[in-house]
Amino acid sequence: MAAARVSIQTQDFDLAAEVAALRAGDARVGAVCAFVGTVRDRNDGASVSTLELEHYPGMTEKAIEAMIDAAHARFTLYGARVVHRVGPLLPQDQIVLVAVTSAHRGEAFAACEFLMDYLKTQAPFWKKEQTPEGARWVDARVSDDAALARWGIAAGNAAG
Repeated sequence: MAAARVSIQTQDFDLAAEVAALRAGDARVGAVCAFVGTVRDRNDGASVSTLELEHYPGMTEKAIEAMIDAAHARFTLYGARVVHRVGPLLPQDQIVLVAVTSAHRGEAFAACEFLMDYLKTQAPFWKKEQTPEGARWVDARVSDDAALARWGIAAGNAAG
């Protein structure tokens, strides 16, 4: 049985273990590209003490699986893995891992960036920050929609 391509979890992940599992036993792999997103202590000029992520179980995994399918359709990939954390997180905590394998670095870099751009705009996650002024929900950014648009995909999530 193939390893899971998507994990939504509260526990942290081990980058080295995830990459090792993704490329295990596949001698075709000449490139691995991985992106790890972490919680910042500031957003939109305000201090952030915690970030809480919520999602709809089942729907979120299905949406990310579709994103991985789209990446496979655009790029020559051997494998892809997305791990996304939910629940309360602190500054410097890991939030997301996107990792891909391919024969060559160009495809790996592009696919990794494509998946991250797609995740930022299309994955059904809701983020709430705790700031000195109180809790606030994080809206989609126009810059995230613009990043996805360069792949020929219109998001339209952000007000702008």
